[in-house]
Amino acid sequence: MKNLITLLACTSILPILHAHEIAENGMLMLDENRKPKERTILNIPDIKGYLTLKCDLHMHTVFSDGLVWPTIRVEEAWREGLDAIAITDHLEYSPHKDDMIINHNRPFETAKGAAKMTNVLLIQGSEITRDTPPGHFNAIYVTDSSVLQTPKEKGNLELDKQAVDRAAEQGAFIFWNHPGWKAQSIDGSYEWIDFVDTIRKEGKLDGIEVINGFKLHLKALDWALEHDLAVLGSSDIHNLIANDYDMERGVTRSMTLVFAKERSPESLREALEAKRTVAWSTRILAGREKWVRALFDASVATSPVFAQAGSWAHANIDNNSDLYFELELLDADKGSWPATITLNPATSQVLRFNPEKDGNSARYTVKNAYIGGSENLVVEINASR
Repeated sequence: MKNLITLLACTSILPILHAHEIAENGMLMLDENRKPKERTILNIPDIKGYLTLKCDLHMHTVFSDGLVWPTIRVEEAWREGLDAIAITDHLEYSPHKDDMIINHNRPFETAKGAAKMTNVLLIQGSEITRDTPPGHFNAIYVTDSSVLQTPKEKGNLELDKQAVDRAAEQGAFIFWNHPGWKAQSIDGSYEWIDFVDTIRKEGKLDGIEVINGFKLHLKALDWALEHDLAVLGSSDIHNLIANDYDMERGVTRSMTLVFAKERSPESLREALEAKRTVAWSTRILAGREKWVRALFDASVATSPVFAQAGSWAHANIDNNSDLYFELELLDADKGSWPATITLNPATSQVLRFNPEKDGNSARYTVKNAYIGGSENLVVEINASR
């Protein structure tokens, strides 16, 4: 399907256990098997005086169709180096209702203690789950999720809008989820529809998911730019994160990088409203050019030429982040520069080029960094400064 891309994203070897002493009761504590309580440090640089907050603002628990308890979502986020999460269980879809009491405020209430103890910013939210179209909408920064649910009737857009209106009345930040998720099964669903345009004009739509789980919705990126909406990325996780994402191979969950003035729920909200965001999923970046470029500039550094061998100069190019950049030479007339440069996370390599023939700089397209549905970031690699 055009403009809808599936993102491509080990066995660990256990240490040999040496059991030396067995207690008199015959019990041996095999503590060597216990996974340590460690937090991964995600190295995503701060930019232009802002803190870069790693956020996943769309996920599920057993209070709707997820498979884990809310506190597990907090622990996962803490272990993976995230700064903020929103648990956004469905309002209108609760397949576990025969096994537990469904209370739309309980996911937040259950998780907030764990969030406080791990310093994870927890934002209260819910997913407004209507038929597609119009589809699903996340409402975060709500104060009472229990009053957001309205009756659901297929094709009744008035009832659909009531749910959005109730969220807006609470001052929620509302974004359109995975707009292309049924593009292959429902004709016309992956379009800028009247319902979405109406709530946008009424000031009740603040953002749109460009990355959802393993899907990149490129048309949604164009809509975000055209209609002045924040660009969001999220996992929309239902299972354990580690079950769905191959983290042993360096895969990261899909998330939103938010450039905030400080690390607080209030500053996160201000940054979302100001649209200082980039969607990220392991090897893919998508967002407004200003912020994607700022991330690249903060991550990648090129040294001046440090060695000359005949006509050939040598310089270092370093990726000082956990991001990934795939560069393709744009200046075709500068043939001595590398045709492609792959900057893996936290690595350095040597550039070799002929400055007499092609100068000390060249332009590259960053093939995995999207600043529009059909446009990639263009950068200059300069070894003269």
